[in-house]
Amino acid sequence: MQVEFRTRKLRDCYQDSKKAAQEWGEKVARHYIERVNILKAAKSADDLYKIVVLRFHPLKGDKKGRFALTLTDRWRLILTFLDEAKKIVRIEEVSKHYGD
Repeated sequence: MQVEFRTRKLRDCYQDSKKAAQEWGEKVARHYIERVNILKAAKSADDLYKIVVLRFHPLKGDKKGRFALTLTDRWRLILTFLDEAKKIVRIEEVSKHYGD
């Protein structure tokens, strides 16, 4: 898949693990970089559903049209597909799903 980043910060955190660790902590940073690499290796969204640990799923409500995959327990990576074939993905945000 082709991967794009919504912000420069998201791109920089992918390219520099130290920046990512400062932003979200070591564990989330490591999983973020790993998940982006998985996205780059996947051929399409169908491949992501096959990797159970990702818990890849479409979002509902005000986030309809976006997708999420798990980084760690409460952290997730939010994505949007930019094409019909779901082969171009944009990283929208890293969010702490349940707040606290």
